[in-house]
Amino acid sequence: MNTPTINTTVQTQTAVLATNKVIRNTYSLLSMTLLFSALTAGVSMSLNLPHPGILLTLGGFFALLFATAKFRNSSLGLVFVFALTGFMGYTLGPILNAYLAMPNGAQVVMMAMGTTGAMFLGLSSYALISRKDFSFMGGFLMVGIIVAFLTGLGAIFFEMPGLSLAVSSMFVLLMAGLILYQTSNIIHGGETNYIMATVTLYVAIFNLFTSLLHLLGFMNGDE
Repeated sequence: MNTPTINTTVQTQTAVLATNKVIRNTYSLLSMTLLFSALTAGVSMSLNLPHPGILLTLGGFFALLFATAKFRNSSLGLVFVFALTGFMGYTLGPILNAYLAMPNGAQVVMMAMGTTGAMFLGLSSYALISRKDFSFMGGFLMVGIIVAFLTGLGAIFFEMPGLSLAVSSMFVLLMAGLILYQTSNIIHGGETNYIMATVTLYVAIFNLFTSLLHLLGFMNGDE
């Protein structure tokens, strides 16, 4: 029997098992972090806590993201994942309260939530089933997210609602692409750390939801 062939087969099976493990761990952790984030958002809403502001939000997000990446190969990484997603859930609470206080606000929130869920499930399923390689999108997504992020900051500080809507539209497309890219990255072995895979998908879902919330709120005349 051909030994190189056997070795290749064993290596392939090992790689497939490792990939499946990363996928299972990623979606399990993602489900838990989404639930935890929803819990902290609910607490923030019920206590009517104020929004921490754009500077504190960005500072907290990047600090916790850095800590998560630094300890991604240890149990501390899990602690920081929940700290990050819990913090983002807290910042979401005041935003949801603001929308719910508007006419048709509940419908807008539910529509944004349903659309986000449908898009995530659809895009993830497509990437998992088709097994297409979307790694070519990496550079484009990185540049696009940086440009959209900086433009969004400009829209906030200079109070330009039209530009803010354009940025939200950009983020919907970019986050959809990020879901495809990250899911494909896991399948093809480009991402082997389920903690970082979870963070990337969580950030994509969070930004997708808030961007849709902004756009649907405008379309319904709530803003």
